Amino acid sequence: MTSQPTPTKAADGPGGPAEPDGGLQAGLKNRHLSMIAIGGVIGAGLFVGSSSGIATAGPGILLSYALVGTLVVLVMRMLGEMSAANPTSGSFSAHADRALGRWAGFSIGWLYWFFWVVVLAVEATAGAKILEGWIPAVPQWGWALIVMVVLTATNLVSVGSYGEFEFWFAGIKVVAIGGFIVIGALAILGVLPGADTDKAGIGNLTDHGGFLPNGPGAILTGVLLVVFSFMGSEIATLAAGESEDPQRAVTKSTNSIIWRVGVFYLGSIFVVVALLPWNDPSIKEQGSYVAALDSLGIAHAGQIMNFIVLTSVLSCLNSGLYTASRMAFSLGRRKDAPKAFARTTSRGVPRTAILVSVAFGFVAVFFNYKFPDSVFLFLVNSSGAVALFVWLVICFSQLRMRKIIQREAPEKLVVKMWLYPYLTWATAALIVFVLGYMLTDTEHDGRETVLLSLLVAAVVLVIAVIRQKTGAGASSVRAWDDPRDGAEVKVG
Repeated sequence: MTSQPTPTKAADGPGGPAEPDGGLQAGLKNRHLSMIAIGGVIGAGLFVGSSSGIATAGPGILLSYALVGTLVVLVMRMLGEMSAANPTSGSFSAHADRALGRWAGFSIGWLYWFFWVVVLAVEATAGAKILEGWIPAVPQWGWALIVMVVLTATNLVSVGSYGEFEFWFAGIKVVAIGGFIVIGALAILGVLPGADTDKAGIGNLTDHGGFLPNGPGAILTGVLLVVFSFMGSEIATLAAGESEDPQRAVTKSTNSIIWRVGVFYLGSIFVVVALLPWNDPSIKEQGSYVAALDSLGIAHAGQIMNFIVLTSVLSCLNSGLYTASRMAFSLGRRKDAPKAFARTTSRGVPRTAILVSVAFGFVAVFFNYKFPDSVFLFLVNSSGAVALFVWLVICFSQLRMRKIIQREAPEKLVVKMWLYPYLTWATAALIVFVLGYMLTDTEHDGRETVLLSLLVAAVVLVIAVIRQKTGAGASSVRAWDDPRDGAEVKVG
């Protein structure tokens, strides 16, 4: 095992490998972290993907969202426990390295990076379609290029510029959903002035075939359709490593996850299914939120939602590039990626990690335009189950890490998983059950997604095992330090 870089200040923590995240700087303010934590749980999938879930499960989609939301709350509690004890840009990958072994940190880190560079292509294309509709003089590929270049530039300037952009992107999403819930609630109560509320009412939850019109099995199918819209909740734990007070940031985001899921997901979906009958054709034709606003006679509802969806897409792109680059940086620090990934500029920006991530994103965008039904479809499906893999690794990491923290640094156990270890095991079992149920789903490509994702995971895992057996690289994730410690090579 090669020696690790000398930290800029001594670590007081238990022994074992250390991951001082070398050149990163505390460029994120508390308001940035707060909005990243809130906005991270609101993906573009909530706006554009909920209509399929409603059409499949009816009002019972609320139970699907509640089930996945509970899963996310529990997983984030486990991640919060580990990240509050050791905030790091590698987050769950670094924790898996420490708790389960280098093979685990390597595998889940690269799979997560792969997931986000594919997401970059998906979101860039989605944003380009909206922008082309507004300004058709610029071709769709041109808009995708412009969006990617602009957000790459903001990430290259400093982490503070990423935080500022995300603060406003997430702020627009939060205000939009908050306004939607308030307007919808007033309409449901029949007190919204000037609105057409003939279709609105709590009766929509039971009047059109019952609360579960397609049977209880549709709840699980709904889970498969909505689970991926929750991906991004963990971004706050990665970003915390570049904040002024990482432990406080992680603790705050972990403790607030319950109300964030409850308000933004369950609250807004409840409004949709109460404003319109679940089987109203406009939900599938226009999208659930646009249809809900249209049903109230609100002018330009479609364009309003297009603006909000575009903001969500830009937010997801911005965070996706940030997240992929920080994971690549962490892998570089642990010598599980090229050393250049761990180099930072004088502003604390991992420039190489950002450029490599966006380069792969551009390649994926190209595949989306040239081979949408073959190469790109493979990329999307083969990264589709990574969210569940990440959550499962978090569960097993926390089972081991709790004992390590209690033994070596008990004072850092400031966030605790509830009912440990029973609730952790129950959460892991639920994730495995969802993966197993996906294997039975042929209608919504669940089986193909799991099988292709397992194939890619197996390839990465084999590489990880070979590297570990041959002693390639040397992990350095062990210390309970300030995540920005460490003297990494800096380039101008």
